[in-house]
Amino acid sequence: MPTIKEKLAEQIPALREELKNIMKDHGNKVVGEITVAQIFGGLRGVRALVCDTSSVPPERGLLIRGIPIIELADKLPEEVFYLLLTGELPDEESLKLLMADLKKRRKVPEYVWNVLKAMPKDSHPMAMLNTAILVMQRESVFKKMYDKGIKKEDYWIYTLEDAMNLIARLPIIAAGIYRMKYNKGKRIPSDPKLDMGADFAKMLGIKDPNSEFTKLMRMYLVLHSDHESGNVSASTVQTVASALSDLYYAVSAGMNGLAGPLHGLANQECLKFVLDLKKHFKGIPSDEDLRKFAWDWLNSGKVIPGYGHAVLRITDPRFDAFLKFGQTYCAKDQIFQIVEKIFNVVPQVLMEQGKAKDPWPNVDAGSGALLWYYGLKEFDFYTVLFAVSRTLGVSAQTVIARAIGAPIIRPKSVTTEWIKNFVTQQAS
Repeated sequence: MPTIKEKLAEQIPALREELKNIMKDHGNKVVGEITVAQIFGGLRGVRALVCDTSSVPPERGLLIRGIPIIELADKLPEEVFYLLLTGELPDEESLKLLMADLKKRRKVPEYVWNVLKAMPKDSHPMAMLNTAILVMQRESVFKKMYDKGIKKEDYWIYTLEDAMNLIARLPIIAAGIYRMKYNKGKRIPSDPKLDMGADFAKMLGIKDPNSEFTKLMRMYLVLHSDHESGNVSASTVQTVASALSDLYYAVSAGMNGLAGPLHGLANQECLKFVLDLKKHFKGIPSDEDLRKFAWDWLNSGKVIPGYGHAVLRITDPRFDAFLKFGQTYCAKDQIFQIVEKIFNVVPQVLMEQGKAKDPWPNVDAGSGALLWYYGLKEFDFYTVLFAVSRTLGVSAQTVIARAIGAPIIRPKSVTTEWIKNFVTQQAS
């Protein structure tokens, strides 16, 4: 039974040949156009990147290698990482080999903990995570081999080594940060008998008598693992990696983008909105009270956190997965009941208002409420969970980019004066 490295080695030659032929036969064909509004609007909707690990059709939601994410919600993170890299879900033996390989790599250098301990006590947990990733750069297998001199077609092999090491270590580091930052006691060692999600849940130290939190962590890592390559964190990783910076540099850069309030902090804002609703109504509001509140909120110029999506025009299937989990395990919890009630009331209000392109909830509308229910109530740690998960996807993207020999990312920029002259010429 081949290892994941051997599996990729079988696939990559055909992939390289396919891309070579596409470039040869169709390299000059136009796939789209760009408007002035898109240039000034953050390149929204511009087709300028290739990402084979996942796609997000507006009417279907996230597909991992063509498989709807809702069908993967019960898979292990390790299975999804294998899928991201190879395009196939692993059989039992392949999964066993991958998990054994990852478990051997669950060793965080002691100097990482020393650096984290030396950071100011009020350091943000994302700053701590990114510092840990960056300080481990000296461990990069790719960097060491590149300095020795390796063939370009072998770059992916050593990038895969870095990816496997990072993926194995990040749950340990993240859990250690959680316990250190919030005075939860000593770090809990990794358990080699457990899969990634279960091990992460155990190392966080959250009480989990019925293994429900373990199930949530597995699902959380899967649902947030990948989301095309145009979002801030993924595109940053690919841009930095395209300069042949190793994965430690690239992932650290991307996770700094994830820390921004317009990217990775959304579930915190959604949960705060729900908690404020509960406080305002001293419990669960009626449908009519919530409807009136939503209209007043919107009329004051505010948005409903967690509703609307840059790409989707349906309910985010990842929200559906979290909603189903909540209905199964915490249906009687008031915070979850408010999340469910918002889902039943707010989309209709948004449709009546007519301003939202997408009135349906995204993944962030429900995930925070579940973390809160199980006792993980430290808002500013939520992005760290997101980062651990997203590293699965961006690492797979980078391995594939190195395998196909993707070039440095270097789009052309123009000045505002150039655009003014251009549109004037077009008008005349």
